Amino acid sequence: MQSTLNVNGRDYRYFPISVLKEKGYDVDSLPYVTKILLENLLRKMDGKVVTEEHVKKLLDRTKEEIPFFPSRVILQDYTGIPLIVDLIAMRNAARKAGKDPGKINPVIPVQLVADHSLQVDLFGTSYALFENRALEYKRNRERYAALKWAQNNFKNMKIVPPGNGIVHQVNIEFLSEVVMEKDGLLYPDTLIGTDSHTTMVNGISVLGWGVGGLEAEAVIVGEPSYIVVPEVVGVELKGKPREGVTATDIVLSITEFLRKANVVGKIVEFYGEGLRYLSAQDKTTISNMSPEYGATAGFFPYMKSTSSYLSLTGRSREHIAIVENYLKAQGLYYDGKKKKYDSYLQFDLSKVETSIAGPANPEDRISVSNVSYIRKIIQTTVSKITGREETRTFRLQFGESDVAIKDGSIAIAAITSCTNTSNPDVLIGAALVARNAVQRGLSRRPYVKTSFAPGSPVVQEYLEKSGLQPYLDALGFHIVGFGCTTCIGNSGPLIREVEEAIKRDKMVTVAVLSGNRNFEGRINPLVSGSFLSSPLLVIAYSLAGRIDIDFSSEPLGYDPNGKPVFLKDIWPDLQTIRKYEKEFLKRKFYLLKKDRIFEGVDEWKELVVPTGSEYIFDPSSTYVREPPWFDTQSSLAPLKNARILAIFGDRITTDHISPAGAIVQDMDKYREIWRRLQNGDKGALNLADSPAARYLMEKGVSPDDFNSFGARRGNHEVMVRGGFSNPKIRNLMVEENGGFTVHYP
Repeated sequence: MQSTLNVNGRDYRYFPISVLKEKGYDVDSLPYVTKILLENLLRKMDGKVVTEEHVKKLLDRTKEEIPFFPSRVILQDYTGIPLIVDLIAMRNAARKAGKDPGKINPVIPVQLVADHSLQVDLFGTSYALFENRALEYKRNRERYAALKWAQNNFKNMKIVPPGNGIVHQVNIEFLSEVVMEKDGLLYPDTLIGTDSHTTMVNGISVLGWGVGGLEAEAVIVGEPSYIVVPEVVGVELKGKPREGVTATDIVLSITEFLRKANVVGKIVEFYGEGLRYLSAQDKTTISNMSPEYGATAGFFPYMKSTSSYLSLTGRSREHIAIVENYLKAQGLYYDGKKKKYDSYLQFDLSKVETSIAGPANPEDRISVSNVSYIRKIIQTTVSKITGREETRTFRLQFGESDVAIKDGSIAIAAITSCTNTSNPDVLIGAALVARNAVQRGLSRRPYVKTSFAPGSPVVQEYLEKSGLQPYLDALGFHIVGFGCTTCIGNSGPLIREVEEAIKRDKMVTVAVLSGNRNFEGRINPLVSGSFLSSPLLVIAYSLAGRIDIDFSSEPLGYDPNGKPVFLKDIWPDLQTIRKYEKEFLKRKFYLLKKDRIFEGVDEWKELVVPTGSEYIFDPSSTYVREPPWFDTQSSLAPLKNARILAIFGDRITTDHISPAGAIVQDMDKYREIWRRLQNGDKGALNLADSPAARYLMEKGVSPDDFNSFGARRGNHEVMVRGGFSNPKIRNLMVEENGGFTVHYP
């Protein structure tokens, strides 16, 4: 049964969930996410795929499967290109079968944002942005050409070219509609994505989560995504955050809290008076890290602040009116009332402290005041890696300067990741920390590799217009590009002197980043631990140069007059941050970028792509290869007498199973193998202990052109050789870390 809703003088149709009241169901008390799933079933009910029984299962919260039809699918390039390759292969198979290949298209809207391939090769210069982008296109030209061909040939598919930001930020700023309209029918904007942090969009009341590639592919061609009726946990937010506490501190604390509460596989829905102290950007930061606290999604209901965000980011008044009226009609606009959740938790925002998390798990939160514990971590790491009982101080030469660097010093300080890099509170806050530090005469330590990769180009606009970007530049935090960079493992090489000392002397260093993940080996294979923090603290740690500083009693440095400068001396107050936001964070910046989001930079426009509707795979390509799935000549044989390959503990992640980072860790070793191969020594290949690296060298690819596993996911030959190859993976069947197992005769 459909109803009519008049907005802006026009009648729209919608499927009201209130009709279920007639059957005795208390719809008003349902969690907001349950109402969204309920509308999805009512709208898609056909008596076959979706039946009244599915509606009953959801209302009765029976732990059984129900179909879910997302409104759209969002992809990033690492995980999205394999899906596009499969669609191309489907077209080729249709052509070979005498069918019309042009009929192979996504059934629902698909959006792909190319953001994962940018690497921090250059930093600390004004031209790093352009040089890194040029290298990105040089390495990934084949992949990007395939994307551009797909953009030109597939219906219902849009590609956001590289250089436009991180997928989740692009999603909330430009792609999400909150309420969608098709042929006069209104319905909630929902989605699935092939990235775990797709959940960020729940911060603006769009229900969505990450799935595997095969599941996304099924949805793209019209199948539902089947989910078990989710248990919904209501988390009441109480209190007001203290002065100086950031959204990063809040999300790290919530991650620790919800991990302990075991919300794995559940949907978390936030409510309570604490919501009014969080901006829409704060909420998206919290929703972003749903995978880290284990939830399928962390959902925030729609409020007035959400409308303010939609307006700021360029949505029209007319569209916002549709959103508000529809959500109110469906009972999806936040009313402040407690809903009937499966379980309840309380979290007090007023108790959140300035925090970091590490050295290898995002839920391992540490208060920055707990210096003794941080020092214990460093000592334990030193002992584990080197066998030394005490930390050491090393002397490194940087130009004319002889510099002391201790175990536990910071090798990477990166403002990076979708979680933080477009939240104006923490970015303007970080820029003000930089300004205050520069004005006091402070500078970063020479051994720290610094980088700044905003999630949105809009950040560059307001930091430049406010005059704050030059202060970040002065500390080495020049913009290196608009993409995931360090958080996904594309941190690039360390400073040469530091890298040599790590290899030569077993010096123990760490990374500090404003990211969401810090699993072993992810950020950079040479650092011994990684700590998540707010962008403000990333700046502070780059000045201090070490992770075990006691900010309360130790200075970050000294001004030109020898006066100590402490963190409290350069930390901005929220009032100052908000003053800058009010003056420089403008709607026009978003409108300008929105108009150009699908255009791409010059390198994209200059890409030469195949013409016509047929994509011909290059058999010599090591990036994009036609998969064998549609080869009717091959057949699957049953497995017999199979043995156990590996036994893993509870800390196994997708990073371990199918890594996205570097293909090899010891580049010097593989450069030497390559040199010998070029001199005719074919036996040198036997020294290659990486099957993927061996395959690439056999195809004529030098180690310097290996790129990453993520970049080569369009080639199944590389990926099958890369499974379980993370150097930190631990198979309990053997003693050695890495991709090893027991050899059976």
